[in-house]
Amino acid sequence: MTAGKPIRIGIIGSGNIGNVHMEVLKKVPEAEITAVTDVYLPLAEARAKEHNIERVYESTDKLLSDPSIDAVIIAVSNEWHAPIAVQALEAGKHVMLEKPMALNLASAKQIVEAERKAGKVLMIPHQLRWDALSLAVKQQVEKGALGHIYHAKAGWLRRKGIPGWGTWFTQMGKSGGGPLIDLGVHMLDLSLYLMGNPKPVSVYGATYAEFGPRKKGIGSWGAPNWDGQYDVEDLATALIKFDNGATLSLDVSWAALIETDNQPYVQLLGSEGGASIRGTKGKLFAEMFDREADIDLTVPEFDEGPRVRMARHFLSCIESGLQPLTSVMTGYTNNLILDAIYRSSQTGNEVKLDWDIE
Repeated sequence: MTAGKPIRIGIIGSGNIGNVHMEVLKKVPEAEITAVTDVYLPLAEARAKEHNIERVYESTDKLLSDPSIDAVIIAVSNEWHAPIAVQALEAGKHVMLEKPMALNLASAKQIVEAERKAGKVLMIPHQLRWDALSLAVKQQVEKGALGHIYHAKAGWLRRKGIPGWGTWFTQMGKSGGGPLIDLGVHMLDLSLYLMGNPKPVSVYGATYAEFGPRKKGIGSWGAPNWDGQYDVEDLATALIKFDNGATLSLDVSWAALIETDNQPYVQLLGSEGGASIRGTKGKLFAEMFDREADIDLTVPEFDEGPRVRMARHFLSCIESGLQPLTSVMTGYTNNLILDAIYRSSQTGNEVKLDWDIE
């Protein structure tokens, strides 16, 4: 990496989310995509042509052995997150690793250990943190305008949205879970951030698979494989308790017979004020002179978007050596909670969180 030169990035995984990163980085002159790879080489070649990317590698190994690449974006199926992230860190690359950070808690620990040993930047791209509404609410939280946030409600309820039935998305061994690990990880991360990052101490949760096993609730995202497998949940619910006494209620679904606008939402309940984000709408709640004093939040007309801000943050962390907002430990925290929700569902009991990594 040379001062004044763009940071050179290789992209591992050329599917839908990999393509999103390629589109975003076109808007960020501080970065240059120099290489791409995919297990299906023709797709990588097509992306390279579409985005004017110089090199296509036939394997992850070859891309990571390129000394000219400063950082990589890992956009592959969940089961490969930990192995490739560890390999990339050991190769001396900075890493942006798609969510969830790992398939499970054991894999998350491997990534934490590799990141600490390598001394490189590893960031999880939870783009909701960089949304204009999230930034506006966070600003008020940091000012103390909400007082003590004692409870939050978050969720993402889809009525008919199971993705890629029968593919890796719906196989526990490849995805790590259903909507909880797909959608819930976003809402969990955003909620903890807006609440001021209290330390979670226990979880009570339950998961259900009422529609997926019957091939119902199918969404439009991803091509189904009807000869495949569905052994994940299609709805999850949980109550998370924190060391400061606060709680978080989380509800996510791919399929549910419920009235819903299919939008992600977070509600913060504070002693002095409240806040709500739902899709592209936000609101602050307060009382003045014994009357309601609510303020609507809107996204600025020419907002550059959360993913562009997120990409710039990643690049600035590489330049400065500072930890990203969505650091490896935020990824570990998410995996710790997700694993606990699944265990709680299996046992029917509350699960105390074991912080064996701090």
